[in-house]
Amino acid sequence: MDKKWLRWLAAPAVALMLAACGGGEESADKPADQQEEGTGQESAEQAAFPVTMTDAVGNEITLEEEPDAIVSMIPSNTEILFAVGAGDAVVGVGDFDDYPAEAQEIEKIGGLEFNVEKILSLDPDLVLAHGSAMGTHEAGLQQLRDAGVTVFVVEEAQDFETAYETIEQIGELTGNSEEAADVVDEMQSKVNEIVGATEGMEPKKVFAETSPAPEIYTPGGGTFTDEMLGMIGAENAAGDQEGWVMMDPEEIISRNPDVILVMYSYMEGAVDGVKAREGYGTVSAVKNDAVVQVDENITSRPGPRLADGLEAIAKAVYPEAFEGGNE
Repeated sequence: MDKKWLRWLAAPAVALMLAACGGGEESADKPADQQEEGTGQESAEQAAFPVTMTDAVGNEITLEEEPDAIVSMIPSNTEILFAVGAGDAVVGVGDFDDYPAEAQEIEKIGGLEFNVEKILSLDPDLVLAHGSAMGTHEAGLQQLRDAGVTVFVVEEAQDFETAYETIEQIGELTGNSEEAADVVDEMQSKVNEIVGATEGMEPKKVFAETSPAPEIYTPGGGTFTDEMLGMIGAENAAGDQEGWVMMDPEEIISRNPDVILVMYSYMEGAVDGVKAREGYGTVSAVKNDAVVQVDENITSRPGPRLADGLEAIAKAVYPEAFEGGNE
């Protein structure tokens, strides 16, 4: 594994070697402004650490230097780490962390029931946990803290702004603040393009289905999906509900959505299964062939691919707004 901290240490080490070999004379010949510029860059690099930050559960942690070994316990954190340039430092990931492809080759530490001993064996400088899993992870995380491991719990983001803040936060914790800012800028630019493309479209009512019958769950108000639908001017058919709710097929039929988003991919023929449900032949989404499958990973993980998720939803709801454009 490429150790980022070795590269950081290499700069002063090389400078000392050059000085010992006479390289100092060459440095002395440089104009004063160039010497000052180099000193400023080195100082800025060194000033990035230590980093002190309070996590989502109120614990203040301090990292004295850039972490060399990171364990990520949830897919969104893993995606952020790789996106900001800290992927080389990741030594352990959760069982469901499948993106990017490199993450699939990293040591697995478990899922809802993670392996404390496995994590300790990886000797991490930083464990990135997540607020969404505190109900099942808290006891194990305390064992890690008691063993001297630095644990940082990332807030469970429910909107784009919090997701942006999380990316910048992880960037700062790993010494990649500039890269994190670039990721956020790119996301915001793409979001603005998508919102602009759908502006002025006739509003459509959308039902987002995240699990199939007999237990059909849908995201109501206060969820990423609800925010995404609002951003493109669509109406969430379950927007009057709060959080994730189970809804009967009869209720879905009565709400008569214009579009049905199938947001799961673990079963084959999901779209055809929705269309074939009893009574669904009267639903506008079925009559107009507007039952569309979208990737649940990019629409639900609060990470760098959220803008791609917004684009996927926008194209599913308003394909006419993107006809003739870049796919």
